[in-house]
Amino acid sequence: MAKRDLKAFMRESAKAEEVVSVPGPDAITGEDGKPVMLEIKVLSNLAIKKINDMYTTRQMAVDKKGTPYVQNGEVAFKTTMDTQKATGHILAEALVYPDLKDPDLMKFFNCVDISEMAAKVFPRTDEFAHVNRAVMLALGIGREPANEENNKAIDEAKN
Repeated sequence: MAKRDLKAFMRESAKAEEVVSVPGPDAITGEDGKPVMLEIKVLSNLAIKKINDMYTTRQMAVDKKGTPYVQNGEVAFKTTMDTQKATGHILAEALVYPDLKDPDLMKFFNCVDISEMAAKVFPRTDEFAHVNRAVMLALGIGREPANEENNKAIDEAKN
């Protein structure tokens, strides 16, 4: 079998960290009265996995008496993840502007944990949802919310 060329996979773009700009929440405006632009670093799958792993715990599953559950001759484990903290940490790592890890910004919000910064800087539910959605879309994790045109097309296709 002939050796295949792997040059197509040797892309500089695969090693570079891309930064994209998207409009921020309507409630946060610049001097020109327009929403500020968020700058989002597109994190690698490996970086996202490392963050998620930081907030994942694995414990032996036990009953009320503390006896371990055994399944197929092996002790069963329970895996839990603090998705709220993991999401906050991902937002803090991905956002270049505003830099949620900036010491002055953290001091202003009296915060020492970067995983809580997004919720403090974007305290309103709609603001946080907007930023969260923008970052997750940039990272390739989220999906665009369905708009009315798409909903009409789907409804028509059903009928």
